[in-house]
Amino acid sequence: MPSPNLSELLAQVTEIVQHAGALLAAEWSLPEGPRGIGDKAAIDVEIECFLRPELLSVFDCDFWGEETGHVLTGQSWCWVVDPNDGTSDFLNGMKGSAISVGLLHNTIPVMGVVYAPVTSEGRPDCIGWAEGTPHLIRNGRAVSVRLENKQLSNQSTIMVSAAAVTKAELNRELCAPGHFHAMPSIAYRLARVAVGDGICGISLYAVSAHDVVAGHALLRGAGGVLLDENGSEIRYATEAQMTAVSQRCFGGSPSACRELKAREWNLVLGGSNAID
Repeated sequence: MPSPNLSELLAQVTEIVQHAGALLAAEWSLPEGPRGIGDKAAIDVEIECFLRPELLSVFDCDFWGEETGHVLTGQSWCWVVDPNDGTSDFLNGMKGSAISVGLLHNTIPVMGVVYAPVTSEGRPDCIGWAEGTPHLIRNGRAVSVRLENKQLSNQSTIMVSAAAVTKAELNRELCAPGHFHAMPSIAYRLARVAVGDGICGISLYAVSAHDVVAGHALLRGAGGVLLDENGSEIRYATEAQMTAVSQRCFGGSPSACRELKAREWNLVLGGSNAID
């Protein structure tokens, strides 16, 4: 299979994802609220059913979706899609869930687009990158961030799950000397770290490839890493690894991720399962 021009493909995918974002924003604005319960929303399936043929029409390869299943033939390219990362929080009325579209080549994330159409800042936020491009693109503008040498400090922001507000003091201690910012969607957390809004994005629950591939690509574009609970770089080499990427993940500055990974995050869980 010939390799695509990733820069051109990024522009096409960004447009597709923004069209999908209009569907998510419309769902958010329904007078009766979004359709669904728990972690299942009707719009998630509808968006993926829109994204799947659109993405395969611009580049036909393997596909891994959260809602519509996967086709893995063993070829070197694979789309990885989460149509609404942060569904539970979305259904609970929290802003900041995101559409996440990534592209793997030989198991490496080489492109990512993460789009949050409804944010607490009051404006849509679309962040993209493709291998070979010199910078990330945020809402049409180039963003140059290098995470390689950033150190955890009292100026650092650590992006954690929306549930962190229920144990704010404990999260403050675990993120010290930095401070925590609670928000839905691990994909959007990683994306915001990649464009410099934070130094590390964390998920304390098991994630699959669709949750993190796009964000992982964005981190790569900014010189960052995505580590699992053991401090190893996250991989996508097998179907099993795609299904259960890690039990926890830490994405951003290499030194900050390693430092934060070593802390006692079990205290936050309190014997129960964390939510994204």
